[in-house]
This record gives sequence, structure tokens and C-alpha cells, in this order.
Amino acid sequence: MSKRTAIGFRAADGQPQQVSFEYAVPEADEVVIAISHSGLNRADLMQLAGHYPPPPGASEILGLEASGTVIATGPAVSRLQPGDEVCALLAAGGYADHVVVSEQQVAKLPRGLSLAQGAAICEAFATAWFNLYEVAALQPHERLLLHAGASSVALAALQLAKHNQNPVFVTAGSDDKIVFCQRLGAERGWNRQHGSFVNAVKEWGGADVIIDPVAGDYLPQDQQVLNLDGRIVVLGLMGGREATIDAGRLLMKRQRIQGSTLRNQPLPVKARIMRALEQHLWPLLSSGSCQVMVEKVYPIAEMDQALAQMRRNETRGKLVLEW
Repeated sequence: MSKRTAIGFRAADGQPQQVSFEYAVPEADEVVIAISHSGLNRADLMQLAGHYPPPPGASEILGLEASGTVIATGPAVSRLQPGDEVCALLAAGGYADHVVVSEQQVAKLPRGLSLAQGAAICEAFATAWFNLYEVAALQPHERLLLHAGASSVALAALQLAKHNQNPVFVTAGSDDKIVFCQRLGAERGWNRQHGSFVNAVKEWGGADVIIDPVAGDYLPQDQQVLNLDGRIVVLGLMGGREATIDAGRLLMKRQRIQGSTLRNQPLPVKARIMRALEQHLWPLLSSGSCQVMVEKVYPIAEMDQALAQMRRNETRGKLVLEW
């Protein structure tokens, strides 16, 4: 089988290491994308630290999303053709100049969006959509609490919730970030530097759904503000992996706490999410009703600076690498 050489970055001793690797011609429903931009995600930091390995059989190359141009297609591909500008939701391989992936995980860019914006769509909005509407089954007018409110996933969830008439409360690490979220439609916010969010959220009316990438000591606080039949979806462990749960409150208020990851979901699930985004989100992005939040585009040579900014939590939206 004919192969070609690509350049990418893998995790090595906690740092990204540039490597050359071979990629095969596409088979069946696969496409080859010449990547122009790669989206950065907190999961990349976890993989660099050795805590979030790629799923079995996936590439060791970092990166969960990318944008670029289709340059080759497999014999069963029907939705895409060479020359299409696309974005892709990946299990791995996004920090590279080429990637081979099933067309089911790929979508043509929404009308009017740039390739830089394209690299910031998939992981944030797919994670938000999947956890709001499939995992938590958020209903119209239910109240939503988003932690790490200025993160790319929370900003995506905030905009989706606003469009579907869900009141939103956010927590974040600075007043500036709270104001930023309120400009996008959050009703209220709480600066975590001021202590516990419990009283503020209770005064707001409590939450029916909580999207929590923090865990740790946030979980017992989440339980305190969760309304009857409320759902907590844990997306990350920024606050630590151990928590004290009030089983009595869990039982009496019929609460549900569920962990959720997108990366290791099977292909049919990712395909379903991508088609849902094309149907429901793409028109909103093209019309400007929802926005792709790109804070900064770094050249690939400044990857270390981009990762350092993400580690410092100094972001309001997405950081993108340009090849």
C-alpha cells in the first residue's frame, strides 16, 4: 500500500515532540485532510502529562480536532470530495499536517467561517451538544449551571442553551470572564475567587443541569444547588479526582451524577453528533446567531507558548495552531 510522510507531535516526557510518520492512502469511507489549523484542548495537556492516553488503535499524535482541505478520498466516500474545506472531530492526530479519518467524523465548514474558526468548532460544540442534549437531556427552560464558564466548551454550551431558552449561570476565575459570559447571554455569574458558589446559585433559583469539568470539592457543592431530578455531568478533573458525595441528598432529590468523555465514544456516536451539528448548529454559525470563540491563533512554531497559556487558564474561548 502506498504511504506518504507527514509531520506531527506526540507526547514525550511531558512535552510535545515533533516526529515524522507515514499515513496510508484512505480506505473505504476515509478521507485524507491536509491540515491548516489544529484546535487546542485541555485534554491535550492531560495527554502530555501521561493521564489521558489515546483510545486503543488510535494514533499517538496529539490533537482532537483540526481543519483543512480534503486531498484524497476512499472508494466508499459519498459526502466529501478533494478540495472541500472541512473540520474534523478526532480521537487523535490533530497536531499534524495530515490526518486520515472517517468521513463520518468530518463536515464541510459552515458558510462564511474561516479555516482558523473551523479548527475551534468540533470539540467544543460536539462536547457541549452531546452532554447537554444526549447525556443530560436538557429540556427547554431548564436551568443550567456551567463551571469554567469562559472555557471553549462552556461558551459553546452557553450559546446553545441561550438559543434554546435555557437560563444559564456561570462560574469562572475572574470578573472579566463573568462579564464576557454575560455578554453572550449568561443571566448571572460567580467569581470562584470569592469562595463557594452555593448561595449565589440558590438565590438564582438552583440548577436542573450542571456541566462540571472541575469535580473535586465542586461536586458536593453541585449537589447542594441541584434541583429535584437534577443532573450533574462531570467532564473533567481540574479540581481533583476525589469528592465527598451526600448519598442522602442524592437519594431524596433523585439526583444523577454521570461522568462523560467524548474521545473514546464509538464512531456511530461521533457520526450522529456531527450530523446533528450540521443540521442544528451550522445555520446558527452562518447567520451569526452562535459564534466560534477563537481567542488567539498561534503559528505551529509557538506551540509551547499556546500550551502554556492554556495551562495558566488565561483563555476566553479557543486557542488554535496554524500550520
